[in-house]
Amino acid sequence: MLMNGVARAWKEGSKFASIFAAHSVYASARCVPDFINPSSHGVPAFGRETKECGIRCFHASLQVWAKNDGPLDLKTPKKVKYSRRDHRRQPTVRNVTATKSNPDKTVEIFEGMTLVELAKRSGKSVSSLQDVLTNVGEKVESEFEPLSMDIAELAAMEAGVNVKRLHSVQGTEILPRPAVVTVMGHVDHGKTSLLDALRQTSVAAREAGGITQHLGAFVVVMPSGASITFLDTPGHAAFSAMRARGAAVTDIVVLVVAADDGVMPQTLEAIAHAKAANVPIVVAINKCDKPGANPEKVKLQLASEGMLLEEMGGDIQVVEVSATEKIGLDNLEEALLLQADMMDLKARIDGPAQAYVVEARLDKGRGPLITTIVKAGTLVCGQHVVVGSQWGRIRAIKDTAGKLTQRATPAMPVEIEGLRGLPMAGDDVIVVHSEERARMLSSGRQRKYEENRLKNKMIQDKQTTSDDSAEVPQRVEMPVFINVVHVGVGPISQSDVDLAQACGACIVGFNVKTPPTPLSQAATRASIKIILHRVIYHLLEDIGNLIIEKAPGTSETHVAGQAEVMSIFEIKGSKSKGPDVKIAGCRVIDGSVTRSATMRLLRSGEVVFEGLCTSLKREKQDVDTVKKGNECGLVINDWHDFQVGDVIQCLQQVVRKPKFIKSESGAVRIEC
Repeated sequence: MLMNGVARAWKEGSKFASIFAAHSVYASARCVPDFINPSSHGVPAFGRETKECGIRCFHASLQVWAKNDGPLDLKTPKKVKYSRRDHRRQPTVRNVTATKSNPDKTVEIFEGMTLVELAKRSGKSVSSLQDVLTNVGEKVESEFEPLSMDIAELAAMEAGVNVKRLHSVQGTEILPRPAVVTVMGHVDHGKTSLLDALRQTSVAAREAGGITQHLGAFVVVMPSGASITFLDTPGHAAFSAMRARGAAVTDIVVLVVAADDGVMPQTLEAIAHAKAANVPIVVAINKCDKPGANPEKVKLQLASEGMLLEEMGGDIQVVEVSATEKIGLDNLEEALLLQADMMDLKARIDGPAQAYVVEARLDKGRGPLITTIVKAGTLVCGQHVVVGSQWGRIRAIKDTAGKLTQRATPAMPVEIEGLRGLPMAGDDVIVVHSEERARMLSSGRQRKYEENRLKNKMIQDKQTTSDDSAEVPQRVEMPVFINVVHVGVGPISQSDVDLAQACGACIVGFNVKTPPTPLSQAATRASIKIILHRVIYHLLEDIGNLIIEKAPGTSETHVAGQAEVMSIFEIKGSKSKGPDVKIAGCRVIDGSVTRSATMRLLRSGEVVFEGLCTSLKREKQDVDTVKKGNECGLVINDWHDFQVGDVIQCLQQVVRKPKFIKSESGAVRIEC
């Protein structure tokens, strides 16, 4: 191409050829002046002024251009035979680094960030983020236009990255807030009784079985005028997950340990939760008024678990209290307030609320209800919120006393209603400007959660496949399936009894009223079992016993007794009485020997023969069983070679049922 241009220029005149030669020597390998383009025709193309000359880029390899970088020859080039060029479009190769989707990446977003800033943090291009916002109906005029946090989160989620919201405190009112305290400890160590003593209400009397059934949040006003928000996490092992989510929103953990019981498994579990959340601990040694109380032993146990107590040079405060006698409550209050003062807890008051879900439940008349604790800002009734992947408009806000209120301030636990669905404990509560924005953000989060769920499932499947391929002995767990025919809310009705009779099922009621007498009699006549409980782990025990009752069991051979051969007797046979019979005179040395069982003959510890017992006599009388310490004579079918010193074992087939095991921590399991 270059040489053809040279030849054409030479034909037009030496003047233009000299100009062309000067320019072509310094031409780039990729860029050639437009006036040597083969598409140019005639001399006027060479006479254009410099300001009108553009640069045209050719996508050619460096090797091709290198052939023409030598000394410029002014001779006309020889004709070369060219092959026909394929005019099909070839793909353009570009050296572009592909951006892969990283669902595990988390970017921080804030109010007022620009699209350019979001692109830098997420690793996506500005154009791709603009396309995302256009597809969801959001119009952004410029890439430097400030975005709201809702729009930024929506764009980031659609781009395949996780987000973390950062709330600015500039220009807002920052005030001290009460501390959020979580009470943890082992079952029956007196957590609810301690809170009952602090707030002067009878919570423990209303709780079934003395075990807290729900994670409650309430505010305690101290005599000094300061207020503390308490989370009462249930102490039983069945509520381990509830206790874990309590540690996620707390500022201080009160670890309750009974002075007469010491450190127990759930005490260690509570310590692990608090350490994982990086939350300071205040130890309350309860039941110090009991005769068997030993607080010093409890302190040594805590120290052995890595707890650095103040008395031993650490920073963990220890208070000895008694919930029933109301001893040491003032000291506990001072310890909590001192810990809160050292932490200097503050929060912004104005602006949109930042809250977290403590618990969520479904009420038959009011719909989904969630208990939240506001961490910053103010939650106002009537606002549109997105909670996890659910959304709604706050219809009502109730405080811990059940009274309606219009707003909730930091560290204030409230119950809100108005959501369209039930969120998960630990979800964040986000205030949005409109219903449309709430719908879009909720649907985006639902898609993101589903993608994460499928991804985690694929990872687990791969791990299971790799574990199966490895030849490592593993513990095998057999799942137990319980067919739940019907689930309802409210008292047990006649329709429930009819359905149970048709399906051959039992009826389980939790925290419901006792059915009326006619209904109970009808269930008894239909042989339908009704199980009623108010304490969750008692219900689990009954379900476990029901599984054991229905399980077929495993047939096993057990040794019911052993007898030692002391002497041998022989009865001569005849035509009328039959063949000769060898009788083993034995003494039962263990258990009992039964005539209907199978006998195993051992000689020098090795099994010689197994057969049925055809005769068992004691003092010339036929008997069914001979117990330990007694002598007897027995005959084994088809065996006549008895020797003194042989051991005869009585074998018995036993159907072994699964075992229902209850551990010290309150956990239950069925062991086959």
